[in-house]
Amino acid sequence: MQYLDIAVAVLGAFALAWLADLVTGRRGLFATSLVSGVAAVCGWFLAIRVFAVGSMDGWSWVVWSLAASALALVGFFLFRNKR
Repeated sequence: MQYLDIAVAVLGAFALAWLADLVTGRRGLFATSLVSGVAAVCGWFLAIRVFAVGSMDGWSWVVWSLAASALALVGFFLFRNKR
């Protein structure tokens, strides 16, 4: 499968968003999905373009992408507006 790593990254980012939404007790899946997706793209950009630690042929960028997604979700729940 040629695009398996991309599918794993997309599904992993959504799974992290769903899990974060589930753990926090909120029902804002769209917001957590948006944060997770944007952070996953940023993690890909950092791994491939900025630090050049991997290429699209390997799986290292998927780890960077999911790590950035998890970090952004932690920041989202720490610093969001609590009205």
